[in-house]
Amino acid sequence: MNQADFDRKMMQRCLQLAQQGLGHTTPNPLVGSVIVKNRKIVGEGFHPKAGEPHAEIFALQDAQEHTKEATVYVNLEPCNHYGRTPPCTEALIKAGVKKVVIGMVDPNPLVSGKGVEKLRQNGIEVVVGVEEAACRQLNEAFIHRILHQQPFGILKYAMTVDGKIATTTGHSAWVTGKASRQLVHQVRAACDAVVVGGNTVRHDNPNLTTHQVARTNPLRVVMSRRLDLPLEANLWQTDIAPTLVFTQINSNPTFRDKLDHQGVEVIELTDLTPLQVMNVLYKRELSSVLWECGGTLAAKAIADGVIQKIMAFIAPKIIGGVTAPSPIGELGLIQMNQALELQRIRLRQIEQDILIEGYLN
Repeated sequence: MNQADFDRKMMQRCLQLAQQGLGHTTPNPLVGSVIVKNRKIVGEGFHPKAGEPHAEIFALQDAQEHTKEATVYVNLEPCNHYGRTPPCTEALIKAGVKKVVIGMVDPNPLVSGKGVEKLRQNGIEVVVGVEEAACRQLNEAFIHRILHQQPFGILKYAMTVDGKIATTTGHSAWVTGKASRQLVHQVRAACDAVVVGGNTVRHDNPNLTTHQVARTNPLRVVMSRRLDLPLEANLWQTDIAPTLVFTQINSNPTFRDKLDHQGVEVIELTDLTPLQVMNVLYKRELSSVLWECGGTLAAKAIADGVIQKIMAFIAPKIIGGVTAPSPIGELGLIQMNQALELQRIRLRQIEQDILIEGYLN
């Protein structure tokens, strides 16, 4: 195996390690690190959660006395500043490593390249850009949050092959098969919050949990202007997962008191919009938000510019019905050349269903 292939293999291992932190690192990125000496792995580590040491530190600890003259692989440029933890560049220099192979530079323009520069100034060889596309894909939410000061929004929906998300009566369980639903649970596990509207709570009574595919559940978020929600709902069971409800000022104070007693947090906004909700979630240091709402709210979220990625599950079923709901409501587009086009499309077959993934911008 030549050096380039070996570097790619080690970087792929970094990405595997990094994924062990899924759902736990926000607002930090997912990072894994591997230390190699004489083409043998002598240390590994990943960043488990914000506030704890970075991946490189755990890898150095794992390698113990084997760090001198070793090569360190890491999917994101080592930090060169004091944050919640000391800079990783200092630890790498102190450990006596010979070479550092980096998947991608830090996306923050204020610090981008400074870690690389520091390492090179101290005589360490640095290689940048190995498996960069995969590294960027893994941390797309972190990158978006850094560059746009807003969480990364994913709109997920399941529809029949004729474009319906429910029957004319509103019945929607289940559009897709078990394997697709299992994948959705995994997606939730990688996200910091899941958003629905009041209609989804009233009609579907969802749990919005990972159904035990992960140790923790995301924050469950409900948007409801009038707080005209059911007294009994799975989302009010806050011992399972936290729930946050956004509403308008002075909406249904009696019901709000009942939510307070059940441990549901309620935030009142003068202007209840997807953009305002995402601004609040950004201030709470969330990176990735999954929108599992109905068509009306989905259209508003797209119009507000808070959706970056679409995950459309298509089931080989036909429901029909002129009034049966579709996944996205009115966007005000009247000509086909105004249609929003998805970029970087990926198609996957999941048993009998098809998943289309793409990006709006």
